[in-house]
Amino acid sequence: MTKRLTAMAVVAGVASMVTGCALTAESDDEQVTIGLAVANQQADFFNQIREAVQAKGEAEGVEIVLADAGGDASRQVSQVQDFITQQVDAIIYIPAGATAASVPVRDAREAGIPVVSVDRNPEDAPGDTFIATDSVAAARELGDWVVEQTGGEGRLGVIQGQIGTTPEIARNEGFEAALEDSNIEEVARQASEGWHQDEGFDIAQDMLQSNPDIDIFFGRADALALGAAQAARGAGYSREDILIVGFDGDVAGLEAVRDGVIDATITQQTQHMGRLAFDSAIQLVNGEDLPAEQLQEGILTTPENVEEFIEEHP
Repeated sequence: MTKRLTAMAVVAGVASMVTGCALTAESDDEQVTIGLAVANQQADFFNQIREAVQAKGEAEGVEIVLADAGGDASRQVSQVQDFITQQVDAIIYIPAGATAASVPVRDAREAGIPVVSVDRNPEDAPGDTFIATDSVAAARELGDWVVEQTGGEGRLGVIQGQIGTTPEIARNEGFEAALEDSNIEEVARQASEGWHQDEGFDIAQDMLQSNPDIDIFFGRADALALGAAQAARGAGYSREDILIVGFDGDVAGLEAVRDGVIDATITQQTQHMGRLAFDSAIQLVNGEDLPAEQLQEGILTTPENVEEFIEEHP
């Protein structure tokens, strides 16, 4: 079975299980309200999840109250406090960062409000269920692909995401495991503050100045990989020989893979994750038990299969 068919089978299987569950709250006296705390709507990844949650809410007659933290963890704490004051029935929570990420979950739990954590899960105060890509497995597959493409030889620069966040930790673990038995040497590593393209550009430029023989970049998000490509392929270096990989499957990242700007990425099933987050919130409102983690498959995306994800994002 192809990778695409395997991924779609996973989605279909989960969807069929969810369809068999109650998708409306047991209380018919008033409309169910879900608070949706988004880390940053400027990021396509979070926007895709938001779109899916809001579409499900409209279809199911559930009110979705949106709060965008704009990447500010302190603002997000206040926004979740507002949800609690409004007495929402459940919260879908995408933490804006590692700082103070556990505070909203603890506050909601004290108020008796269930929390679905998405993409990032506070280690010391996890949500009632956690939905994310299995980033360890996906990053390992991406690393295996890099080893295959390079023959296991090369000098690597790693542009990290926010230190301490769930995606950064998991992507590091999986990618390092894949490279363990290769001769690929990591020669530079630096963290970004917000997973942004301009950060990727600045970091990659600094790395190339210090290590001009870098021939692999791993940007831990597509935006970071695009920044690395901008630095490496630009007038200053014109390094078309550098293999550049990302992670997320953002629209811009997918188009970059199609156009040969970056070489590969991992496509996260953001639309599916948003629908699953909504359904999980309703199940928690209904008092149903859910697994602590609901990890979804990330799909290795190269020029050979990228077009289908541009046409319809999973």
